[in-house]
Amino acid sequence: MGSTETLRLADVGIGALNGIELEVSPGEIVCLSGASGSGKSRLLRAVADLDPHEGEIWLGDQAQAHMPGHAWRRRVMLVPAESHWWAETVGEHFTGEPEAAELEALGFTRDTLAWQVGRLSTGEKQRLGLLRAVSREPGALLLDEPTANLDDVASQRVEAWLLERVRERGWPTLWVAHDREQIARVANRHWRIVQGRLEEVGVAWA
Repeated sequence: MGSTETLRLADVGIGALNGIELEVSPGEIVCLSGASGSGKSRLLRAVADLDPHEGEIWLGDQAQAHMPGHAWRRRVMLVPAESHWWAETVGEHFTGEPEAAELEALGFTRDTLAWQVGRLSTGEKQRLGLLRAVSREPGALLLDEPTANLDDVASQRVEAWLLERVRERGWPTLWVAHDREQIARVANRHWRIVQGRLEEVGVAWA
């Protein structure tokens, strides 16, 4: 299942952010960076309809304001830096069993689905949280530092996995990142939050 829909932010305001205008095309990764507290995560939460905000957000011809929040969040999927777990085992958090190849790509096996959530490390939770989001086939992805708890080798493995799926499925993707090298590897475009506004910069931090 692919997407041909553009994610569009029109005059969005939340907290110190004002007048945010941004379009993310199908299969495009736009990285957001900025100082701690600049509003990166709050902006993602606004796009996911988790926090009140000004302006409007669209996925294709569907306006956020015209959809129930839970329905919008199934289409515009936020993966927070710290994923949420509510059942005892890993497998209970998936609507269907992930393919073995998908599990293997992230360093897991089918046996992982029977693991108790309590035994997971933060890095394992982060990788499984990404797999859970992707397996629900959303229309767009919002990634809040999706490799923050991973070492360099695991980070690049996850990056490659995400890039392949974003391009293959055509998901417009907003990716909050702070690592310059990662931004250079994954971003089609890079915007930095400066004093409540977005400023476009080169993907190599020119």
